[in-house]
Amino acid sequence: MNPKAKLRDLRTEQQNAASAALDTMSALEIARVINREDHKVAAAVEHALPQIAQAIDAIADAIRSGGRLIYVGAGTSGRLAALDAAECPPTFNTDPTTVQHVIAGGNKALGHADEYSEDSSASGRKDMAKRKPGKKDVVVGVAASGRTPYTLGAMEHACKKRAKTVALVCNSGSPMGALADIEIVIDVGPEAVSGSTRMKAGSAQKMALNLLTTGAMARLGYIYGNLMVNVHTRNHKLMERGLNVLEKAAGVDRQTASKTLDVADNQVAIALIMLKTGLSRTQACKRLKSVKGNVREAIAQGHLK
Repeated sequence: MNPKAKLRDLRTEQQNAASAALDTMSALEIARVINREDHKVAAAVEHALPQIAQAIDAIADAIRSGGRLIYVGAGTSGRLAALDAAECPPTFNTDPTTVQHVIAGGNKALGHADEYSEDSSASGRKDMAKRKPGKKDVVVGVAASGRTPYTLGAMEHACKKRAKTVALVCNSGSPMGALADIEIVIDVGPEAVSGSTRMKAGSAQKMALNLLTTGAMARLGYIYGNLMVNVHTRNHKLMERGLNVLEKAAGVDRQTASKTLDVADNQVAIALIMLKTGLSRTQACKRLKSVKGNVREAIAQGHLK
């Protein structure tokens, strides 16, 4: 597709024949039509897995080297990216600065639509400049169209500062894709409500964002097996989750898990290392720090000492 193609020519803007009479349907018929369209999302994401894998490795390498993942987007895309960034610290115990978001209109746009702000590439460049991206960082631009001026401006600044760039888009041949080091195209086709990219495109973006951060954190060892060993235990539910993780991963009873977690100052990863290696809390903390937070490596090296 020509990067200068008009909005009406984009795949995500086409009219969907399957839902052409949506306003004449019963509630169940509407739900069925939209659900049939939603079935196409996972398959579209599957086609993009090789490129998603490239981005996962790039993000893991960046964080391992002390860099950051910086998301940028506008509207639905920006809000989804902000959500993914916000959920990384409580899920993976990352520093809040490690995964960041930049959204057109600022944080007020998270709860209130602010579409006019997405038309300014200068604002995108200015907002990204405030984050001071560099060669250690990965900047992921998220836009269904692949041509949002704000997001393009932000990515242009990131490229200028030699950050690694990723375009997460739903249309091929986009300006963002042409600019980025890695282009992830998730072609979900026309929406059930024409142009409403909060629907299939938004679902595809959410799935891809989950893959990017979860994949990178797994590569970094912030997950043990498939267990959330870095979960914050800040309420009753999360404390129970942490105890369940210790019981499963260390093969201990609830009493032992609870006692060790208490000694570990409620840090599940530290408690697990203590249980698996016999190290003290102080030793476990040092061990985990020495391997940059990789829980499996900390346990393996703990056994060697």
